[in-house]
Amino acid sequence: MFGGEPIFGDIHIWLIPGLFFVLAALYSSVGHAGASGYLAVMALFNLPPDLMRPIALSLNIMVASLTVFRFYKSGHLKWSDIWPLVLLSIPCAFIGGSITLPGDIYRPALGVLLLASAAYLFWGSLFDPDTFSQDRKRLPRVPALGIGGTIGMVSGLVGIGGGVLLSPAVMILRWTNVRRTAAIAASFILFNSSAGLAGNVIAAGQIPAVLPFWAAAAVLGGFIGSKMGAQLLPTRMLVWLLAVALVIAGGKFLLM
Repeated sequence: MFGGEPIFGDIHIWLIPGLFFVLAALYSSVGHAGASGYLAVMALFNLPPDLMRPIALSLNIMVASLTVFRFYKSGHLKWSDIWPLVLLSIPCAFIGGSITLPGDIYRPALGVLLLASAAYLFWGSLFDPDTFSQDRKRLPRVPALGIGGTIGMVSGLVGIGGGVLLSPAVMILRWTNVRRTAAIAASFILFNSSAGLAGNVIAAGQIPAVLPFWAAAAVLGGFIGSKMGAQLLPTRMLVWLLAVALVIAGGKFLLM
């Protein structure tokens, strides 16, 4: 069923694309690509663990590429925002993607961190609407290098692009507003997912044959969600959607 055999007779071939579509639409609206959600869906359907990371990262690359293009065309993306974050994150994500570690310690800790970040963003958007509208002309270089490297390593280990960690970090630090954060996160995810997938393929030796059947659903969801986030949704709604994405990701790391 995986790794080359036909899969059209299995019920999950129809259920998983629908879930991937919804997740991609939600995540791309806030500049994410949905890897943590894809991993949760695949875990629910008991997919082989050695296939989950390459599938999630491959879908991330497709959805993030579309999201980066959309936010760039809308004027929310600058290269000067990206390079300090990805300079160290790319090699760290590559290293992390080639390492397999037991997740019984770092995964619950990551889940709690994401849930706490979601609560902070939701609370701030309710009681101080201007909290996440602050914007710096450029990111502080040295802190951005450190945060990028750390998140890159964690994202490679876990099999995500890292945007779900980067977005709350730069917003809580008051570095960027929510749309600029989404643009930065999408670019960060694209770079790190590519590096993490390269490391994972070298370690695992394959890209699952099932991937093309699910990629179309994720890309369609990303097309719709990225347009909503870059051009149509109000700022407070974007913050709430980001909080929802963090809750989904945090719950996945705590429960799966």
